[in-house]
Amino acid sequence: MNMKSIKITVLVLLVALAGCRPEVKKVSQVAISKVKDMPSQPRPYKQLKWREKAINFDQYVFDSNQRGEFMPLIWLDSSNRNVDQTTFGLYTVIGDVRQGYQAHPDFHESLTSLGALMSAGLSGIDKTNQNGFNFVKMSQNYFNSDTGWNIMMNNTNPDVAMLGGGYGRDWWYDVYPNVLYYAVSHLFPGVEGAEEIQRSIAEQFFKADSVLNGNYEYSYFDYAAMRGVNNHIPPQEDAAAGHAYVLLSAYQQFGDEKYLEGAKSAISALANQTESRFYEVLLPFGAYVAARLNAEHGTQYDVLQLLNWSFDGCKAEKGRTGWGVIADQWGPYDVHGLQGSIIDGGGYAFLMNTHSMAWPLVPMVRYQPQYARTIGKWMLNASNSARLFYPYEIDDKHQWLPKKKGLTKNVIAYEGLRKVDAYGKEELAGVEPVALGDGPNWVPGQPEESMFSLYSSAYAGIYGAIINETNVDQVLRLNCLATDFYRADAYPTYLYYNPYPQAQEINFEWDNEEPVDLYDALTHTKVAAGISGYGKFTIAPDESALIVVLPQGAEVTEQDGIYRCNGKIVAYQ
Repeated sequence: MNMKSIKITVLVLLVALAGCRPEVKKVSQVAISKVKDMPSQPRPYKQLKWREKAINFDQYVFDSNQRGEFMPLIWLDSSNRNVDQTTFGLYTVIGDVRQGYQAHPDFHESLTSLGALMSAGLSGIDKTNQNGFNFVKMSQNYFNSDTGWNIMMNNTNPDVAMLGGGYGRDWWYDVYPNVLYYAVSHLFPGVEGAEEIQRSIAEQFFKADSVLNGNYEYSYFDYAAMRGVNNHIPPQEDAAAGHAYVLLSAYQQFGDEKYLEGAKSAISALANQTESRFYEVLLPFGAYVAARLNAEHGTQYDVLQLLNWSFDGCKAEKGRTGWGVIADQWGPYDVHGLQGSIIDGGGYAFLMNTHSMAWPLVPMVRYQPQYARTIGKWMLNASNSARLFYPYEIDDKHQWLPKKKGLTKNVIAYEGLRKVDAYGKEELAGVEPVALGDGPNWVPGQPEESMFSLYSSAYAGIYGAIINETNVDQVLRLNCLATDFYRADAYPTYLYYNPYPQAQEINFEWDNEEPVDLYDALTHTKVAAGISGYGKFTIAPDESALIVVLPQGAEVTEQDGIYRCNGKIVAYQ
């Protein structure tokens, strides 16, 4: 063979080998329709130190030695309902006349208590041994065995809840405490009696889904009689999302295949709706479960539909019309990304709902990376807007009770943010937005201090665990594992969104001694190698990066659209 023939042969072999190399499959990004209407850079912009706020909230609210007007904010409840032990109560709002040791010691809400425990757990606070109390064990009194429902409920005594209008007959109030309890149990494993309660919840939710058989068009479900019931409250089909989340978590916890089938059944009931039935807080959890089932179990649920239903809001006449995500500017403030009513008085956003929405949607990106950019953009807007609920973060002229904001210690927020005042205060006429609360609507004579909501502020730890700032203003590092409960072992994974029209160089700090590589799960390339302590990578203009931290030099392999490194799943295509 002459030299020319050898060169041609080598060239052919190189071309052939190049053709055998796996093609880099960059993940095409898909937008949520409502997020398209949000700015890339919200203004005015300020990012709170959310983890610090969650820690300070815990220190203030759980301090029984606080003295002064409306203090302390915690009390002991020795009524021993459901479980033979003393439990604790937290005020729903400051000065709540329905609650407390002197009024009704057994009226307190698990939505506040469990939210606070989850937030503390996400912040690294051990609530199983704090000031001599195991608050996690004490929260088990919300497991309603006395009623025969055998699930966590919003009250230890549902009858006393009628003081506040009857939460027990409103389905999301019955489902969400169980979603919360599964989160708390994940963050604080090994607490005596927890697994038994988790198993009972899973059994009840599995039976309920079987009875409902795809039809969730009820105001609530009687888990003792195992039947759906309708009343004056609109039907809440998105309760199926709460069932699915708990059942998928139970499958991961116990390995029982029927819970996996129950999760699929509940999501199918949700996905088969013809329109959004977003009622309060549960629908986004359906998007997370659908995404995870698609990635891990090969289902084909329409995640984008569930996301658009969550953001665009409920438009059904029979549902809670107008419940979704706000994309707007009210007065001098961007309020993009907040969750609540889009239509009530021009818009009424809620802090608890906004925080809770981040819990499922940020980790969802791991399983469906095509939504990385749109979720990153939404989180930038929502976290910026969420500061406006806090009385020290919004001008006095835009809030209902500035003269009493000292009570909040800058860790207790107003429950809501309205486009316009709902109570007719003369000095707030024509002002938008207005930070205020629902407290005065609940009970005649409720003090105006009930504007300040522990119930809403208890969830700040979700943002605290997820959000970190970077060296570039408005480029956030979002921890995708922080609220991805009951998952398989995974490498640290962070979502970044660059809102600028120019590429941005992002500093990456790594505290561990072992050097690491940074792998972008959206481009399936290593963007930095051998980082020990400190490194850098670049994000293109108006794009996202989904950074997975891998051991230095480790190889990533792909099979059937799943990318692995040392046996761990790194990314899904």
